[in-house]
Amino acid sequence: MEEYFGNELVKKFEEMMENNDEFYFDTEELEDIIVYYLELGDFNYADNAVNYGLKLHPNSLDIKIKRLEILLEWEDYNTAKELIDELKGSSMENTDFMVCYAKYYSNLGNPRKAIDICKKALELQEEENFLHNFIADEYVNLGDPFNALKHYRKALKEDPTDEYSLENCMICFSDLNKSEEAIAFLNEYLDEFAYSETAWFEYGQFYFNRKNFEEAIKGYDYLLAINSSSVGVYANKAACYEALGQYQKAVAVYEEMLELEYTKAFTFYKIGLCYKAQKQSIMALNAFQKSLREDPQFYLAMMEQSYLYEEMGGMKEALHFAQEATHLNDTNLDYQKRLAFLFIDSGKFEESLSCLKRLVDAEPSRFYNWYAYSEVLMLLGEYEEAVTILDKAIKVHDRAELYYQLSNCYFNLKRPEIGTESLQKALSKDSSLATDMQKKYPFIKDEVKKVKAKVKKKNS
Repeated sequence: MEEYFGNELVKKFEEMMENNDEFYFDTEELEDIIVYYLELGDFNYADNAVNYGLKLHPNSLDIKIKRLEILLEWEDYNTAKELIDELKGSSMENTDFMVCYAKYYSNLGNPRKAIDICKKALELQEEENFLHNFIADEYVNLGDPFNALKHYRKALKEDPTDEYSLENCMICFSDLNKSEEAIAFLNEYLDEFAYSETAWFEYGQFYFNRKNFEEAIKGYDYLLAINSSSVGVYANKAACYEALGQYQKAVAVYEEMLELEYTKAFTFYKIGLCYKAQKQSIMALNAFQKSLREDPQFYLAMMEQSYLYEEMGGMKEALHFAQEATHLNDTNLDYQKRLAFLFIDSGKFEESLSCLKRLVDAEPSRFYNWYAYSEVLMLLGEYEEAVTILDKAIKVHDRAELYYQLSNCYFNLKRPEIGTESLQKALSKDSSLATDMQKKYPFIKDEVKKVKAKVKKKNS
């Protein structure tokens, strides 16, 4: 009912603003209107209501404090400081003012001052849950989880249903590496509040993070008994079964999830991964296809289909789905590597070049990106371009393999002197590679013998 009347007040205020009328509102009504806009995040309308309120009630401390809230939201700290100085003498026993006063220093990066103000505000014995959470948050900003935990626990004592306090207590226990105290605290809380969804979720997460998946499942099961529509909890429970290698149970949980979801693409994808882990390729493929029917641009399911088709010998389909997935997520370097491999495997060397160029540009520190790029250029007979790439590669990776490739390029380009020079460098860096390189590049076979003979003659 209060919300209904509040909305009626807002409606009356907005109609007044639209028609340029002037109606009378008492200070409480104006506060309700301002709070409505603040909670909505509409600070411009809240400011309009404040200005109109101060026009009607120029000495109202409560409306001035609301103005201070807006100034802080707008990060207008100079004007906020002026208003704080004006209000300090009359408002130090007003909790709303004290909260704004503390927030001012918090926003300016002075958590200790904010804490001091909040502790003074606690003496007013109002909003104690909120103030303890505020203090705890500031201790977190100071990197002090010990004191933060103390105040989150005090906040929880003031309001045992406060999910924020409960969650942050567990975070602080984790930061302090106090796992035994954490689970003792949680069990004690659950003894008193056995139907707390947040507590059971934290219980499940506590054990999940410690890889005690059986105990985590117990926590999730209790939570689902309380609220069977918690979609995210089904996902966590299924993940536990996956971690235990119990993929069929995971699939069963994911299928329960499907009954509750509007967007099912990711769940079908997870089901597909479970079947894939069980080597049930057809079932996995079916699940990935359902995923794509739900979301035709879901590239994760596309790429998984590519892997499956490759395993099943369907290289044409493997290439098709890899192309589609990479097109939708072209910044993914793993996708670019896979697509390059599939192009090369299918003899589409020219098509692979764009992938290889991306890899070289994105990861110049990875030797094999350069090696593969120059190798494909040589397969295409693009020896001049291969030389350009190899010259760049050698500046980053001064390795024998690249000099062997470079020598092959120069011999093919009918520039034997530079080819011999490159081959000498390759052999001096790693002569053990010569046998394999001669198999790859028959052109250098005779040249290796000549270079080795020259070196032998020179040494003797």
